[in-house]
Amino acid sequence: MPVSSGRGQRTVLVFDLGGGTFDVSLLKINAGIDGMDNQGVFKVVATAGDTHLGGADFDNELVKYALKEFTRKHPSKTGISGNKKALQRLRTACERAKRVLWFTAQTTIEVDSLHDGIDFSTNITRSRFEELNKDLFSRCMKELE
Repeated sequence: MPVSSGRGQRTVLVFDLGGGTFDVSLLKINAGIDGMDNQGVFKVVATAGDTHLGGADFDNELVKYALKEFTRKHPSKTGISGNKKALQRLRTACERAKRVLWFTAQTTIEVDSLHDGIDFSTNITRSRFEELNKDLFSRCMKELE
């Protein structure tokens, strides 16, 4: 994402929120003499990040939300926390929902026969996702600053 540009020079912010880490870099890129095919040069101006923050943390918040919803809808069904296969299937559905929420305002987390033969489905909006993860987003903004 270009932050600013001048004659043959740009300042670029690289925001990388990977699966397990968050990295931010600020680069100055010189395109070369008069923008010709000369080899450009880039300089790293600043770096920041958090090795304990990543996309998996956002997934974890969605999984916690979905588990609360399952328990709310089916209070007599306990023991889902010990069902590793069900939790993995739920995590996969939550990861998918997270990706969909980047380009739509709402999606559904669905898992057929999640636990004890019960199908699970719940809607999640982007604003609810942002609310669930507001502390994580704040950590990202702190690193950007």
